[in-house]
Amino acid sequence: MARSADDEFDSRKLYARLLGYVRPYRWAFGLAIACMVLSSVLEPAFPALLKHILDDGFARNQGPWDWLIYPIGVFLVFLLRALVGLVSDYAMTWIAQHLVTDLREQMFERLLRLPTGYFGDNLSGRLMSRLTNDVAGVAGAATSALTTLVRDSFSVIGLTAWLLYLNWKLTLITVAMMPFIALAVRGFNGRMRRLARGQQNAHGLITQFLQEAIEGQKVVKIFGGHQYERDRFHKVVQEQRRLTMRAALANALQGPIVQFFVAVALSVIMAIALYQAGHGQATVGEFVSFITAMLMTLAPTKRLTDVNATIQKGLVAAESVFHLMDQPAEPDSGRTELQRARGEVKFEGVNFTYPGAERPALTDLSFSIAPGESVALVGPSGSGKTTVANLLPRFYDAGGGHIRIDGHLIQDIRLDSLRRNIALVSQDIVLFNDTVAANIAYGSQRSVSEEEILAAARAAHALEFIQRLPQGMQTLVGEKGVKLSGGQRQRLAIARALLKNAPILILDEATSALDTESERVVQQALDELMVGRATVVIAHRLSTIERASRIVVLSHGHKAEEGTHAELLAQDGLYARLYQHQKAQEFSENARPSAPPVRNGAK
Repeated sequence: MARSADDEFDSRKLYARLLGYVRPYRWAFGLAIACMVLSSVLEPAFPALLKHILDDGFARNQGPWDWLIYPIGVFLVFLLRALVGLVSDYAMTWIAQHLVTDLREQMFERLLRLPTGYFGDNLSGRLMSRLTNDVAGVAGAATSALTTLVRDSFSVIGLTAWLLYLNWKLTLITVAMMPFIALAVRGFNGRMRRLARGQQNAHGLITQFLQEAIEGQKVVKIFGGHQYERDRFHKVVQEQRRLTMRAALANALQGPIVQFFVAVALSVIMAIALYQAGHGQATVGEFVSFITAMLMTLAPTKRLTDVNATIQKGLVAAESVFHLMDQPAEPDSGRTELQRARGEVKFEGVNFTYPGAERPALTDLSFSIAPGESVALVGPSGSGKTTVANLLPRFYDAGGGHIRIDGHLIQDIRLDSLRRNIALVSQDIVLFNDTVAANIAYGSQRSVSEEEILAAARAAHALEFIQRLPQGMQTLVGEKGVKLSGGQRQRLAIARALLKNAPILILDEATSALDTESERVVQQALDELMVGRATVVIAHRLSTIERASRIVVLSHGHKAEEGTHAELLAQDGLYARLYQHQKAQEFSENARPSAPPVRNGAK
C-alpha cells in the first residue's frame, strides 16, 4: 500500500514538473482555461431553458413575440459554446506544439552534451524514439488530457449544481455513486502505466531494428539476413500489438464499469422522479430538465474516465523524457582557457578500464609527443591504441595517471578549449547529408571563406574530384556520404582537419579501409596535414608509420617497446615480429596469381 502511495506521489511530482513547461505560455493557457470554464458553465443552460420551455412556453397568456425568446436563447447558448470551444481548442493546440518543440530542443541539446559512454549503453533507436514519440505522448498528457479534465470537470460540476437546485435528494443518489467510480478508475491506473511502459519499450525496439536494417541493408542482402530481420521485427511488432490490445481492453473495461454505476443511479432516480411527477410533487418541466441534465453528465463523466489512459501514457512518456534530460552532461570542471596549444602531449602512468570490462584497456602507459612530432601507436588488436585516441580529447576520462597538454592536466582545461586544439581523422568517416562545402567547413569552421575551403580541399588532394561533381562544392553527399567513394570521403575528412588547423592531430586507422591507389593519394594528403602538428598515428599497416618520429608498441594495454622504425627492427622484439609477419603476408598476396591458368581446350 505504501508503494502505491509513493507511486501516486511521484506521479503528482512528475505531472507538476510537466506543467512547468506550460508556464512560459501562461497567458494562452489562462485564455484556454477561461474559455473551458465558460463553456462548462453554459452546460446547465440548456436543461434550464428546457424546464422553462415546458413549464412556461406553452402557456396561453403569452405576448405576440414571447414564443421567440426560448429558441433565440437556445441558439445563443449553442453559438457561444461553439465559439469559446474553438478558442480553447486552438489555444491548447498552440501550447501543445510549443511544448513539443521546447522539449525536443532541450532533449537534443542534452543529447549533444552527454558523455560518449552513454551512447554505448543505450540503443540509438530508443534515443530517437524518445525525441519523436515520447514527447508527443507528453504533450497529450499536458494539454489534451488537461483540456478534458478542466472542461468536463466543470461541466459535471455545473450540471450537478443544477440538479441540486432542482431536487437535492435525487442528486445525492447520483453523488453516492462517485466513490465507486473513483475506485474503479484508480484500480486501473497501475495496470495502464505498466502496459504503457511496455508499449514504449517495444516502440523503441521497432525504431532500432528498422534503423539497423536500413543502415545494414548491404550486409542483410549479401549474408541472407532477410528472414532473420523479418523474424525479429515480427516478434517486436507482435509484442507491441499484444500490449496495445491489453491496454485497449483495460481502457475499454473502465467505460462499462462506470456506465453500470451510472445506469443504477439513473434507473433509481428516474423511478423516484416519475413517482414524484405522478403525485404532483414535480412539474413536467422539472422532470424533463432533471433527466436531461443527468443524461448530459454521462458524456463528460465517460471522457473523464477515458482520460486516465492518456494521462498514464503521458506520465510514462514523461518518465522517459525527463530520464534523458536529467542525465549528467560530460564533466567539464576545467577553468584553464587554452588558446592555441604548442602541441606538447604527455601520458604519465595512465590507466583506464571501460565500464563493464573485465580487464583494463591501458595499464601504466607513459609516452610523450613534442610539438610538431609524430608518434605512431602499433600493436595487435585490443592492445589499447584506440583507447589512447579516446582519452586525449576526453571522450572518456582516465581512471588513473595524468594526461597533459603543454603542461596542463586535460581535466583542468575547458572541454571546448581542449577540443578546439585537436583534430581527428578516423577510419569511420562521419559525413552529414549536406553539401561538400558544409562538410569541410563543419561546426566552428562554418564562417570561413570559400577561398579557405578551396585551399583546404586542394591541400587534401580532394579538389580534383570535387570539381567533377555535378554541383561542385554545393553537391549533396548523401546520408553518411553514400554518394562518394571511401577515398573521397577520407579526403573530405582530411580537408576538414586541415581547415580546422589544430596543433594536435589524431589519425586513427585513417587509411586502413582503402585500396592501394586511394591509400597513396590519401597518404599524400595526410603528409600535408601532419606538417607542424603533434600527431598520434594509429595504424595496422606498418608501412604507413615507418616515417613517424617515434613508434610506441602496445601489448595488452602496456607499453612493450618504443623507438624509431630502425631501432625497433634492430631490437628484434614484438615490433620486428609484427613487421615481418605483415611483410610476409604482403609478399604472399602479391605472389598469388590473379586467376588460375586456362589450358587450351578447357571448357
